[in-house]
Amino acid sequence: MNNVSRIIDEQANVGEGPLWDEENQVLYWADIRSGRLFKYNPETNINQTIYNGIFVGGFSKNSFGGLTLGTWNGVLLWESERKKRWIHQGIYKGEKLQFNDCIAAPDGSFLAGTFYPYQIHGFEKLGKLYRFYPNGNIDIVSENHGCSNGMGFSPDLEYFYHSDPSKKSIVRHKYDSSTHEIGPAEEWFIHDRDGSPDGMTVDSEGYVWSALWGGSGVIKIDPDANVVDKINVDAYQTSSCMFGGKDLTDLYITSAGTPDSLANVKSGTYLGGSLFKAETNSVGKIEFETNFEF
Repeated sequence: MNNVSRIIDEQANVGEGPLWDEENQVLYWADIRSGRLFKYNPETNINQTIYNGIFVGGFSKNSFGGLTLGTWNGVLLWESERKKRWIHQGIYKGEKLQFNDCIAAPDGSFLAGTFYPYQIHGFEKLGKLYRFYPNGNIDIVSENHGCSNGMGFSPDLEYFYHSDPSKKSIVRHKYDSSTHEIGPAEEWFIHDRDGSPDGMTVDSEGYVWSALWGGSGVIKIDPDANVVDKINVDAYQTSSCMFGGKDLTDLYITSAGTPDSLANVKSGTYLGGSLFKAETNSVGKIEFETNFEF
């Protein structure tokens, strides 16, 4: 059962980062290139803009309240325009912190990857995956990413997944749940068909669900890196996905209306910009929260 419906049309430039709030039964998602952050209530079908400012690539709930935002100018702890503070702003070791996707780790730290679009900057620059700790420390987990993107932890906390659409790949890192160390990247999955792995989520059984940028859908990948299903979506640039709903069986899927390139897009194709929902027989899991104090 994969009934797919378009539930909200915000005409998002780059819809991204869906995050289910189990406590409040709402979905947060962003439009990276308009600086908007949304809160969608499935009970009322109302989509509310709760933030409009510096571009936000990804975010997580924070245990002390509010959200931890990975922006195009650093990491911002945000609850309202009156209650916010920078975790780290601007530059780190000479590089602008311009984030594309983010996730909270089990220890309350914040993983955030950079991306520097050529069509905006006019030059090629590789991204990095950073880790920000509540005590103020910063690590660089990995480097040389064309686009640091979708992230997720396996339910047994043995692995951390990380995608890079520019390489059509998802890598896997060993994760030590006792020390919270993330090991080196191991080759795990290469997508050899249309589209590239973009934002992702991992369900309660350890399957990776990856949205395909330029692939009009979401693929379900088993722990052995085999594609076992695909949900087709009426949007060419599907960008990320997240389970939500009362039973965590609804898969929310974001999409993007601003093209990176139209060279391979058929005339009349709907690029995206809408929020979709797929009804599934799978069950998601609750994401971790960061642990930053205001």
